[in-house]
Amino acid sequence: MSKLIMNRRGLLRSSAILGAGLATPTIFTGRAWSQSYTNEPTGDTVTLGFNVPQTGAYADEGADELRAYQLAVEHLNGEGDGGMLNTFSSRALEGAGINGKKVAYVTGDTQTKSDAARASATRMIERDGAIMITGGSSSGVAVAVQSLCQEMGVIFMAGLTHSNDTTGKDKKANGFRHFFNAYMSAAALAPVLKEEYGTDRKAYHLTADYTWGWTQEESIAAATEALGWETTAKVRTPLGAGDFSQYLTPVLNSGADVLILNHYGRDMVNSLTQAVQFGLKNKQVNGKNFEIVVPLYSELMAQGAGEAVKGILGSANWDWKLTDEGTQALTRSFGAKYGFPPSQAAHTCYVQTLLYADAAQRAGSFNPCAIAEALEGFDFDGLGNGPTLYRAADHQCFKDVLVVRGKENPENQYDLLEVVQIVPSAQVTYEPDNPMFAGGDLGTCNPGA
Repeated sequence: MSKLIMNRRGLLRSSAILGAGLATPTIFTGRAWSQSYTNEPTGDTVTLGFNVPQTGAYADEGADELRAYQLAVEHLNGEGDGGMLNTFSSRALEGAGINGKKVAYVTGDTQTKSDAARASATRMIERDGAIMITGGSSSGVAVAVQSLCQEMGVIFMAGLTHSNDTTGKDKKANGFRHFFNAYMSAAALAPVLKEEYGTDRKAYHLTADYTWGWTQEESIAAATEALGWETTAKVRTPLGAGDFSQYLTPVLNSGADVLILNHYGRDMVNSLTQAVQFGLKNKQVNGKNFEIVVPLYSELMAQGAGEAVKGILGSANWDWKLTDEGTQALTRSFGAKYGFPPSQAAHTCYVQTLLYADAAQRAGSFNPCAIAEALEGFDFDGLGNGPTLYRAADHQCFKDVLVVRGKENPENQYDLLEVVQIVPSAQVTYEPDNPMFAGGDLGTCNPGA
């Protein structure tokens, strides 16, 4: 039986998560949400804003995010097979929309640029009446749009954003992140790197020059230096550089025996492919085989890099080949609709949409502050990552993390990564005041109008 306990704001929530049974839906009765708020729905629909990179270096991820959002809307409206609604530990959603209203949506193109992302989010809120904004595949974009949503009084359910800053120094009360972060990648990877490559290594970093790259570099350098590795260089590269040859040439004469590529999307595809073409995978340095590490991986990137990914270690938020019921449900639904399995970008965006809808349903309101309270401290399961907590202190989800490696003998074009280890949530969890996340203030929820 589920046990009802009080959260830090005095509201009832269920302490049970999916295991042998399913959690009882949380029903919020502690406060009447009667004040006005931004874009309060007045008709029979509620509009969500899907703000994804349809152009730019992360456009492949953006396309898959949009597919997942559209699938989530179908399931929320009772269309299709229901997907993860059937495995989600909360039973508040029944495929009848949200709070009796059919779900509609509008889209925007972030262009993988912060200014463009803020402009499209503003348009969706002011012109289209979007009550929630979600999406993005760049942490720079996520931080910018999260700040905008805080100012305008709507909830921001971050899509693919991996910078520590999103739920660190730039966290906001109106913003929530399901995806893991750079610290978690480093914490998961370090023990595997020690086991595979030893403690006497010299690492050379190539790093995307924006908030995600900076925090990924900081996190993986700290974790590997704690193993005994030496960091020989940290070189910043512009987002969307395309040709990385000028950055790779110095690696050959640096004395480093590990190259860490703090790149994502097409940048990772290009830098990894070119590093392999430079012969780095076949090089011997300091009496050791030269190794390449990609701290943040995805199946989409693996497809783009092809043969270059074989044997390369990295981390991932989720993988469609996991055997839990939630993963299998989403993979079936997504595959039936689009003809191929979902990426981790698709997964986190689909899940964020369900989590928002579930919070609104449990709260009985679209008021962003009611939804924020419903999400804070929420324990759930059945959405593909095992038992998960939406921590109230910083609005970061804590769950298992995957260490993955490029397969030597993939069965097909969608089977390019193998899961080396499922790292338990406890190993990647940190205190809210961890120095890598210091300097921010969550503040208070803004309902807007």
